[in-house]
Amino acid sequence: MCLNKVMKKDIHPKYYPNAKVRCACGNEFTVGSVREEIETEICSACHPFYTGKEKMVDTAGRVERFKKRLAKKAEIKKRKRK
Repeated sequence: MCLNKVMKKDIHPKYYPNAKVRCACGNEFTVGSVREEIETEICSACHPFYTGKEKMVDTAGRVERFKKRLAKKAEIKKRKRK
């Protein structure tokens, strides 16, 4: 195995260490990329998960159904003990 091999020239894209990223919310920051400018629809400044505005929606009533089943099991255990 030869360690003195040189990488092929002109096959890799140009790397931009200070590429600008623009979000639809107006936030701008820099990253390293093979693109000079990147436009995105959502970023960490406006995403609900990162901003803490995410809401847990219990549309199917799963929590209530779980609590009912748990109460029912506890009642059955009490009956068996008597």
